[in-house]
Amino acid sequence: MKQKIDLKLLVLGILFFGFVSVNAQDPNRFIKTINQLDSIEYHFDNNKKLIVFAGSSSIRMWKNVSAYFPLYNVINNGFGGSHFSDLIYFRDKLITKQNPDFLFIYEGDNDIAGEKSPGKVYRDAKKLIKETKRDLRKTKIVIISPKPSIARWNLHKKYEKLNKKLKKFAEKENRVKFADVWSAMLDDSGNVYQDIFIEDGLHMNSKGYDIWKKVLVKYLD
Repeated sequence: MKQKIDLKLLVLGILFFGFVSVNAQDPNRFIKTINQLDSIEYHFDNNKKLIVFAGSSSIRMWKNVSAYFPLYNVINNGFGGSHFSDLIYFRDKLITKQNPDFLFIYEGDNDIAGEKSPGKVYRDAKKLIKETKRDLRKTKIVIISPKPSIARWNLHKKYEKLNKKLKKFAEKENRVKFADVWSAMLDDSGNVYQDIFIEDGLHMNSKGYDIWKKVLVKYLD
């Protein structure tokens, strides 16, 4: 009898830790990338305001983001594969240290693909925003909605649910805005544009970033 109980406990333990490994990955897997980003020296125009872009690979792969916003100093602190929880962990190095005038955050894409619930992702987003507002009293924060994509279209309902939560949250917070790139990336039939992605169907080409620029520029002075 005791053997059967022990076996059940072992199975439950394996399932529990398997769930944890999926939903609570070690943020230090990014430590090399974070240290590289933290070591970059910038020589900015003191007459320009500072924008920091932080988040996952859709930010990281926007290599020429500064060219899209020439009237501002721009820092790209994207690190591919990241979740909201990872950005919380490295917030001091990637956000607080820079003390930006504007902060654009793109996370949630990998969170949902990593089987986190919209509710869980929303709670992480809320934690990140609250902590950032506490430390940076003048920074204007823009949450970029998780985008639609060909590769992850099967999850579109979960992304839509998360976006509704993020939008509602932003509407109640001062100095926080919600930038809806999701709608801008859909055609009149509600299908995601096919020609705005690279071969993987997940990451964007220049056409995709052109759409983002049109949406995001509205949140700058």
